[in-house]
Amino acid sequence: MNLSNLQPAEGSTHNQNKRVGRGEGSGKGGTSARGHKGAKSRSGYSKKIGFEGGQMPLQRRVPKFGFKNINRVEYQGVNLDTLQALVDNGIVTDSVDFTVFVENRLATKSEMVKVLGRGELKSKLKVTAHKFTATAKAAIEAAGGEVVIL
Repeated sequence: MNLSNLQPAEGSTHNQNKRVGRGEGSGKGGTSARGHKGAKSRSGYSKKIGFEGGQMPLQRRVPKFGFKNINRVEYQGVNLDTLQALVDNGIVTDSVDFTVFVENRLATKSEMVKVLGRGELKSKLKVTAHKFTATAKAAIEAAGGEVVIL
């Protein structure tokens, strides 16, 4: 080892970035490696999301389609097999209303509930909800239950 081949210990140095704007002698003075003019040469430049260098962005090239009905009413679906599971677990015995749906996290208090017809219902239940499918209504009544629309 001599003065011509000294180097720092392994892992002791971290910063190997180019130090720009520190004079012409460094080779990175003047424009500080940013080139001449243009947005990227200026301070405070930040590219907008989706910017494609001035080319018309994909988001604007692709046409809009479809339509969103502002009056659409969204329902939270609850199936018959879910109601049967509540009975099997001993959570409900004779009636299921909106508070039961909320307490068991089947719906939030601001949602509307629609009972759907998947699965089968063996228990006699009085079910209260905002809407029912025809198959769900038939299945509940076939099991000897009652349907109440809110």
